[in-house]
Amino acid sequence: MVRDEQVARSKEIQQRTGKTFHFATRLLPRRVRHPTYVLYAFFRLADEVVDDAGDATPEEQRVELERLRAAALGETETGNPVLSAFSKMRERHGIEEADVDAFVDAMLTDITKSRYETYAELAAYIDGSAAAVGRMMTAVMNPEERERALPHATKLGEAFQMSNFLRDVREDIDERDRIYLPQTTLREHDVTEGQIRRHELSEGFTTAMESELLRTEALYREGVAGIKYLPEDCQFSVLLAAVLYADHHRLIRDRNYDVLSATPELSRLRKLSLFARTRYRWMWTKDPETVFWCVSSVSKRGSPAAGAGRHDGLPAR
Repeated sequence: MVRDEQVARSKEIQQRTGKTFHFATRLLPRRVRHPTYVLYAFFRLADEVVDDAGDATPEEQRVELERLRAAALGETETGNPVLSAFSKMRERHGIEEADVDAFVDAMLTDITKSRYETYAELAAYIDGSAAAVGRMMTAVMNPEERERALPHATKLGEAFQMSNFLRDVREDIDERDRIYLPQTTLREHDVTEGQIRRHELSEGFTTAMESELLRTEALYREGVAGIKYLPEDCQFSVLLAAVLYADHHRLIRDRNYDVLSATPELSRLRKLSLFARTRYRWMWTKDPETVFWCVSSVSKRGSPAAGAGRHDGLPAR
C-alpha cells in the first residue's frame, strides 16, 4: 500500500516542477489524484537523470535509468519513496509494463539524441515520453470504456508534449542543446540551427512554428474527443488540462511566434480565468468537446480563428 508520506513527497515534486499539470490534478477525485502525484513524480525523477545530469557521463545516466526501471517494475528493492510508491501503484492499477518500458526508453534516447529528422521520428519518441503517460493515466482512472478511451488519451498526451516543445524552443537549445522541431519542417521554411541558437526570429521561423502549432492542434481535436469515455468525476480535470496546455498556443501567436527571446508562461491570473470560464461552461453542458471549443484557443475547424478562446462572451485576459 502506498503510504501518505510517499504521496506527500510526490505531490511536493509536482507542485514544484509541474505547475500547470498540478493546477488541473487538484480537481481529480482523491482515488485518482494521489496516484497521479506518484505518476508525475516518477516521470520527473527519470527526466531529471537526463535533463539535470550534472557531471554524470552518458554511461552513468544509462545505469541510473535502468536502476529506476528495475525498481519501478518491482524487480529490485528500493529505498526511494517515489519509486517504491510507483511500483506498488503500477501493480494496483494494472499499468502495462510496456508503457513503463516505453517511457524509460524515451529517457534513454534523450542521452544521445538531440535532433529529429521527421515528425514521424519525433512521434516515435513522444510515444514513450508522453503518449505512454496518457495511457498510464487512463489505467489509473479505470474507465468502463477503456479501449475506446486509450487511443484518445495517447493523442492528448502527444498534444501536451508538443505544446511543451513549441513553448520551450529557447530553453531546449540553450540548456540541453536539443531541437524538437522536425528538421524537415525547419528546412522547408529555410530555418537554420544557427538562427535558433542565436535566437534570431525570422519569417521562416514563424511559419515553421505555425505549421507545427496546427499539427499539434489536430492532436488536441483527437484527444479531446475521447474525454467523454473517462469516468465522469475525471472529465473536468482532464478537460481543464487540455484548455491550459493549448492556451500556450495563444501565447505563442500573441508573441508573433517569438519563443526565442523568452519562454512564454501562463500567468496564475490567466489560469484562474480559464478555470472560471471552463467551469462556467461545464455547468451548462457536460460535453467536453463543446466546452473545449467554447473556451480553448484551438479552432474546431483546423485553422487559427480570430478571437480564439473568446467564444463565451467573457473578456479575455
